[in-house]
Amino acid sequence: MITAADVDAAMGTQTVPRLLRRNATEYGDLPAVTGADGSTWTWQRLGDQVLAVASGLRALGLRRGDRMLIDMSSRPEHWVVDFAAAELGAIPCTTYATLSPEQIRHIARHSAATVVVLEGAAELDRWKSALAAMPWLKAVVVLDGARDRLIPYAELAATPRAADASERVEPDDPVAMIYTSGTTGDPKGVVLSHRNVLYQCAAQQLMQPGPRHPRQVAYLPLAHVAERVLGMYLPVYTAGHVTICQDAGRLPETLRAVRPHGFFGVPRVWEKFAAGVQHQLSGLDEGTQAVIERARDLAGEVYRIRADGGDVPGELARAHAEADRTVLRPLRERLGLAEAIRTGSGSAPISAEALEFFGSLGLTITEVWGLSETTGAATTTYPDRYRPGTVGLPLPGMEVRLAADGEVEVRGPLVFLGYLRPDGRIESPVDSDGWLATGDLGAFDADGMLRITGRKKELIITSSGKNIAPSVAESLLCGHPLIGHAVVIGDRRPYVTALLVLDEEAAPAWAEARGLAAMDLAALAADPLIRRELTAAVQRANRVLSRPEQIKAFRVLGHPWGPDSGELTPTLKLKRRVIEERYASEIDELYAEGRTS
Repeated sequence: MITAADVDAAMGTQTVPRLLRRNATEYGDLPAVTGADGSTWTWQRLGDQVLAVASGLRALGLRRGDRMLIDMSSRPEHWVVDFAAAELGAIPCTTYATLSPEQIRHIARHSAATVVVLEGAAELDRWKSALAAMPWLKAVVVLDGARDRLIPYAELAATPRAADASERVEPDDPVAMIYTSGTTGDPKGVVLSHRNVLYQCAAQQLMQPGPRHPRQVAYLPLAHVAERVLGMYLPVYTAGHVTICQDAGRLPETLRAVRPHGFFGVPRVWEKFAAGVQHQLSGLDEGTQAVIERARDLAGEVYRIRADGGDVPGELARAHAEADRTVLRPLRERLGLAEAIRTGSGSAPISAEALEFFGSLGLTITEVWGLSETTGAATTTYPDRYRPGTVGLPLPGMEVRLAADGEVEVRGPLVFLGYLRPDGRIESPVDSDGWLATGDLGAFDADGMLRITGRKKELIITSSGKNIAPSVAESLLCGHPLIGHAVVIGDRRPYVTALLVLDEEAAPAWAEARGLAAMDLAALAADPLIRRELTAAVQRANRVLSRPEQIKAFRVLGHPWGPDSGELTPTLKLKRRVIEERYASEIDELYAEGRTS
């Protein structure tokens, strides 16, 4: 078993700048970052650019402890400016591209950033009013198309490296700030240390060792804690190679081209992959389908045995190995995940059906739980210790307990430095014993595995006084390939209802496989066959739920949800307050009509 002492020993006294220097010196010719345009930067080139840009930022007045905001897409220059700020002891913070002007102004005011780095004209337009209200601002750097009094990025990159530009940075110094996505209120600035992020990297490597210089694909926003750890700090820690995928629509082809050694997907990504594989399998001839089903049955049996920590019998192990080599591995190759040693899911609950489906393909997806405040994962399932519906056991060195009301509390080396306050202080919310209240509700099973039952602030209290965690029913519903998103309603209402949103990719494919003519989402939402299938999906979910949790009525919406349309955060979490306000009339109709489908 990996212990905290093991992780501490592996991490040592490293910081991100020290690791960058190591990589540039020892692995200078190896690939570090490949951009969306296909160009690859070596560790030597990346290290040289970081030091040059750090000198340029210092000349602009960026100092230790200052905040720097970044609004850029994922590209090598983004890595450079972020690491350059850390080189100076400043605190870089990437903002989500989907923020409204009002949200940008809030973050600009709250952070009191002295430098802002923007990609181009579109970002300048979105930031115009915020920049005008930042009297403390020293410089605005623009990557593409700088004009007026703005600083071109190329000018920073060409700055002669000053011998005194870098600060001495220690493990407990800040390395970055992440603004939470704000599902229930204004975003908060979460400040992480070098020790936080590198402890997470070292723990991941020790728990599931990968090859030297592993390959990784970065496709989530760099404002997301998972992508910062896996797409920025882990490649620095391992001197790995990260390939950037800016367009989520090109993620499957990018995975097939890169064949990464690890992949993290939010549940929505895994569910879309599952729907895609199922659609491909449905088009095969009956003989081929039968061969695949037999192989999947073997893998499913092995998956279930390992879930309980059991030993796979020799005959089954040999049959499974042969089926994996001849049938299942080629299926994983189609996904680009045949080389993946570490596959994970987090940010929201993933259905047991999805986990078991991938288990039948030979992929054990470890489910993690955590927050930005815990540097991402605080608990995880393991390849030999997993149970669908739980988020596993604490990472080495982390402690987890439940408060009297069921709130999950954590303590350990992954707990963040604190929240940034408007006056520049970093204030920790942990209690006198070091425990952080997470806002999540949970329970332990008989083996000590944690199950997340809901959010403390998102509990539904029906008019009869029943407390209901909506995420339980929502996770069950989203296990059906037709359903892209589900939100459960019922606070101060007599019973529970739901709004369902069709999956914009899987629903048309599902309909086509059943002989329906090509239709848009609005037409599919009204189709009798679709509605019967959704009624059956709700009934199946209700059989698992307690009586107060059961969904008495639902409405199918005929258009997709996303961060751009406002119903989801950039990390694809439900914005419940926005949804309830936006669809108030539909919700009122559900309760006026009584039970309906």
